[in-house]
Amino acid sequence: MAGHSKFKNIMHRKGAQDLKRAKIFAKLSREITVAARAGNDPEFNPRLRAALALARGQNMPKDKVQVAIQKASGADKADDMAEIRYEGYGTGGAAVIVEALTDNKNRTATEVRTAFGKNGGQMGESGSVAYMFDRVGYIVYKDKNIDQVMDVALNHNAKDVVENENFVEIIVDIDSFAELRDACLKELGDPEEMEIIYMPKANMTLSEAQRETFEKMVAALEDLEDVQNVFHNVE
Repeated sequence: MAGHSKFKNIMHRKGAQDLKRAKIFAKLSREITVAARAGNDPEFNPRLRAALALARGQNMPKDKVQVAIQKASGADKADDMAEIRYEGYGTGGAAVIVEALTDNKNRTATEVRTAFGKNGGQMGESGSVAYMFDRVGYIVYKDKNIDQVMDVALNHNAKDVVENENFVEIIVDIDSFAELRDACLKELGDPEEMEIIYMPKANMTLSEAQRETFEKMVAALEDLEDVQNVFHNVE
């Protein structure tokens, strides 16, 4: 997401509006493949159902979707991706969480460590910064009536609904995410975004010079092929 998100500064994720079309499809393909491991019937696989909804929302070609599903089983399982979370610090001690999907853990760890190190940061141990964040559900709709979205969201335990220009963002506790996700897909259609995010419990402020270095590090992390999302606590 770019330029409209209330949570942009603290999330800094790879959003659909910030990526070239090929990168959008690459990210979606990886998510579909991992989701399809639990079964290729979206009716009985909520994660796959959500991933396919996002793919439709981005007009991802059906053949690319099918290839991504096929990679989860059979002869195509060679592309066996693992979900990995990295934690670390940026300039000024900013907390950073990086989510990746990879078929080569050593390669991805090296690339992430390098992106941290070359830009004033340092990769930490598992758990070193995760305690500074809450995991919550995040759903975004574009060009939807705020009252309609609010009605669905509040009837399914949303904790925050925010309108930003022509986007409506919904935040929900992780325990209620599945219920709200299914209700949104049924009553509001395909979203712009629908995922679990890390939201900081408190934000920090950097100096102008620190922010410039920090943003270079975030950009370097986001540019890595295996990285799906980058979250941080910089205001």
